[in-house]
Amino acid sequence: MKKIEAIIRTSKFEDVKTELKKIGIDFFSYWEAAGIGNEHLREHHSYRGTIFDTQYIPRIFISIVLKDVNVKKTIDCIEKAAFTGEIGDGMIFTYAIEESVRISNGARGEASTAGPGDNL
Repeated sequence: MKKIEAIIRTSKFEDVKTELKKIGIDFFSYWEAAGIGNEHLREHHSYRGTIFDTQYIPRIFISIVLKDVNVKKTIDCIEKAAFTGEIGDGMIFTYAIEESVRISNGARGEASTAGPGDNL
């Protein structure tokens, strides 16, 4: 089993979500995140008299645990859907998962992870 974490542009989240659904990945966790990257932005930005701190770049953080067989196509899917070709498109990380347990039914290991055709 593997865990994929992706940090993507907020503006690309709907595209990534749609493409993941197309390949059968319809269960994952996500949350808003902010970070500092290689993009060179002004520290403050004024809009209609309100000053915003633009030092931190808003992103979406996605976390997916899945069977090894689904890893490559999931990474390829995220990479394609999140791509703009500009600095700041994001990063994808893959980790090995030692153990997982589905609390609702006690399933362990790969039987506990979601994947194409699996129902949660």
